[in-house]
Amino acid sequence: MPLETEPVFDPPFVVTEPLLQIAPVVFNAPHSGRDYPPEFIAASQLDALELRRSEDAFVDLLAAPAVSLGAPLLHACFPRAFLDLNREPWELDPEMFSAPLPAWANTRSPRVAGGLGTIPKVVAEGRSIWRERLPPEAALHRIDTLYKPYHRALRRLLARTQRQFGVAVLVDCHSMPSTSTPRRLGGTPDIVLGDRYGSSCAPAIMDSLEQGFADAGYRVTRNAPYAGGFITEHYGAPLAGRHAVQIEINRSLYMDEQRIEPGPGWAAFSRNLLGVFASFLPMLTASLPTQRLAAE
Repeated sequence: MPLETEPVFDPPFVVTEPLLQIAPVVFNAPHSGRDYPPEFIAASQLDALELRRSEDAFVDLLAAPAVSLGAPLLHACFPRAFLDLNREPWELDPEMFSAPLPAWANTRSPRVAGGLGTIPKVVAEGRSIWRERLPPEAALHRIDTLYKPYHRALRRLLARTQRQFGVAVLVDCHSMPSTSTPRRLGGTPDIVLGDRYGSSCAPAIMDSLEQGFADAGYRVTRNAPYAGGFITEHYGAPLAGRHAVQIEINRSLYMDEQRIEPGPGWAAFSRNLLGVFASFLPMLTASLPTQRLAAE
């Protein structure tokens, strides 16, 4: 895609604020963007429905009612297939580009090797996205105009929250295909909570979320098959009063995975999810100050 035909996303992301923030939590949905401009589709060898296979469809809508509980929500409008916010800023595959990348690009990460760098090479099931190689300037443009502003907004929300409450908890919301885990290994759970194997948030946070989902009747696992990506690892610093947990939701609970439409389970799951968050947020408030959460 030539730089002059790079699509414009207006807006590229949205922050939804409560009337009054009363919880030390920031919700984030970095992979739910569903704005697919014609320029993007024209540059791809896939149609819009195929491109959406890598999208965490409707997760922002599932998380949106949590704003009524007193916590802000940040979500992307541009799609993950165009730019992945849950990566380092420079995880790029040199084979995707028509000229050499900057020397500081991370071209050897496992995510790049799998085609899932900051600018993805493939969507679900390994289908290649791009018709032609991209100019390196396209990567620079996307990182400067989309990636960096999004992460600045996330940092501001977390910093403001920590100033107000003494602690900030990032809840990074995602969804996973119902086929993520083979049946021979027990099949895909309903919910996967990721804390980078205990390094990104206090145990009390994981315990509360796990108990909430279990009480609602869902099968929950920790860190398998998803332990949290760049966002969880980068923003989670429990000893500094910043905690991050990733939530992966089995898509079969709320959507038709083939048509990428809300499914018959939407109403029940969205109601139950709000109930989990409604019980989770008071626990955090009761667990202040920061020193107590960090030490548990």
